[in-house]
Amino acid sequence: MSKSNHKESFLAPIWKQNPLFVSLLGLCPALAVTKTLEAAFGMGLLFTFVLVCSNVLISALRKIIPEEVRTPSYIVVIATFVTLVKMLAEAFLPELYSTLGVFVSLLVVNCIVLGRAEAFASKNGVVDSLLDGIGNGIGYTLAICMIALIREVLGSGMLTFGGTFTFLADLNGGEKIRLFMLKGPGYDLSMSFFSSPAGGFLVLGIVLAIVAAVTNMKENKKKVDARLAAKKAKEEAAAKAAATSKEVAK
Repeated sequence: MSKSNHKESFLAPIWKQNPLFVSLLGLCPALAVTKTLEAAFGMGLLFTFVLVCSNVLISALRKIIPEEVRTPSYIVVIATFVTLVKMLAEAFLPELYSTLGVFVSLLVVNCIVLGRAEAFASKNGVVDSLLDGIGNGIGYTLAICMIALIREVLGSGMLTFGGTFTFLADLNGGEKIRLFMLKGPGYDLSMSFFSSPAGGFLVLGIVLAIVAAVTNMKENKKKVDARLAAKKAKEEAAAKAAATSKEVAK
């Protein structure tokens, strides 16, 4: 494939075809692990690792796997990388593993991971499958981090670092890093509602509405520009025809 196609495989899932904001996939973890920015970022890292590795391996084996056992084979590949991620997270990032809980295991049946295996990796080469996995991973990570940022700031009034990734607290002398925004000495504008599941649904709905509005504005602008360009071209053609008619008359 050409370089332009490689670029499209990587960039499209980040915004234009974002798996969460556009395709509305992966909603369950997007609501469950977005109470804090740290947890959402950690989930995004694990998700990206599983997606990239499974995409690459499935693409490499796409001509070997029989059609009759294609989906079960994909699930086995994905489950292998999820098990590896679980072992590594439990060994080196126990706080993250504890925070995410069952949602690490549920990556096996995550509709984005299995969907990209079926729709893309099984039909494209290794390089494009790698870029598609990275692009979808970045797009999904940015999406859930955006939701987590809003929920944590509104729900707790501050951003806290070092609870999930403890090495950040170690760098700060063993104390968690807190960035006060809506909460501080003498004031507290936080709303705990946004830390609840209902708050997660509300934030997700608002973000989806904003994304849809921005996308529609861009599409409408393109349509208006196309109409204006067509009208201008028509007027220029008519003027040129009129000028030619005058020349002929003379």
